[in-house]
Parts: sequence; structure tokens; C-alpha cells
Amino acid sequence: MKKKQHKRSVFWLFTFALTAAFFWSGCVIISNLGTPTRHERKIAAEYDLAGHTDQKMLVFVNQPAWLNAQDNLRYYLMKKINENFIKKAEIPPEYLVGYNELSEFRSNHADFSLLSPTEVGAALNADMVLLVMVNGYELNKMAQTNYYTGFLSVRIVLHDVATGEKLWPESARSKSIKVGFEVESRGREVALARLVSALAHCTVRYFYNCPQAKFKIADDLTEIDWER
Repeated sequence: MKKKQHKRSVFWLFTFALTAAFFWSGCVIISNLGTPTRHERKIAAEYDLAGHTDQKMLVFVNQPAWLNAQDNLRYYLMKKINENFIKKAEIPPEYLVGYNELSEFRSNHADFSLLSPTEVGAALNADMVLLVMVNGYELNKMAQTNYYTGFLSVRIVLHDVATGEKLWPESARSKSIKVGFEVESRGREVALARLVSALAHCTVRYFYNCPQAKFKIADDLTEIDWER
């Protein structure tokens, strides 16, 4: 009799333990299913252009005369940043001023250098101007090799064309972005494209809800050094 009672106790204890384990594992699975993974989590946009897709934007790259750059950074940066806005921030192409349009305007206006970025934006029917100010650039070939080292530094700020007011960033005059690498083995053209692509990504990521896993890239050298 006692043996039967013991067996029943063991049976019910085992059944309870099995049920509890199943219930707990089910809760964990459901909990995990409801929790975003690192690839699903997103970093909120600092200035979300999703709500401004009907406003035309001019990406205005300021490459100062003193900067010894044999490459046309104005062309490469504007083109790649526009491409990133279209692909990642889902800005319709018609709401971005193209390089050819800007280049034609520059050629037809002898006083172009005297115009402010917002004045150029107004002339091209833009509602916003993203000013990209290049303040550092190096693309050097390593001695006796076809390898290159690269560095590109800019400050960016978004302005409203109608009022001239700064829209972004909120807590500083501009945003500093730096990209670079120690070695690129595939030649100068690839090295330049790598710099420009990295800079474009590190610029556009602030204007849409960027997946956390894609926010930071290998060539990102950006530091927290806001200009105040």
C-alpha cells in the first residue's frame, strides 16, 4: 500500500515538474518572441525626415578653397548622400536636388560664391538645405605600395530655407562626423569610394530610424565632440 502511495507521489511530482518546465519554457519563448533582437532594434532619428517627405532638400557640400583635394568631393559626397537618403530614409528622388541641377546653377551665376547655401536652396526651390562643410581630407598612398590611408572630416547642419533657421542639430551649432581607415589595398578609386560611402552613411543615419546593428560601421571615427 505504501509502495503504491509512493509511486503515485513520484508520478504526480514528475507530472508537476514536467508541466512547470513546459509552462516556463513557453513563457520564455513568448517573451523572447516579443523582445526585439539587436538586428530589429532601431535608434530613433534625431531629425526624422519621414514626416517631411514632401519637402525638397538640397545637399550643399562646401569644399573650401584652402583644402588641397584633387578629388571633386562636392560631386561624390552630394551624389552618395542623396543615394542614401533615397535608399535608407526613403526620400522620393524628386524631393532631392540633383548634382547636375546644382552644377548648372553654379555655372550660370558668376556670383555663386557670394550666395549663402539657403539662398542657393531658395533659387532651386528647396525647402531645406543640408550643409556639409568639409574641414579635413587625406587620401595618401603608402610608399612603394598601391595601398592607401584615408581620412575625411565634416560638420553638418540642416537649415530651413524660408526662415534660415537651424532645424538640426538641436543642442549644437553643427554635427561633427569623421571617417577613415588605415589601409585600403584596392587602389585610389576604391579608397575614395570607401571614404565617401562611410561619410554618407554616417550622415544619413541621423535622419531615419536606423537599425542598431547598422548604425555604427567599421570606418566610423566620429567622436562626441560637439561644437558649442
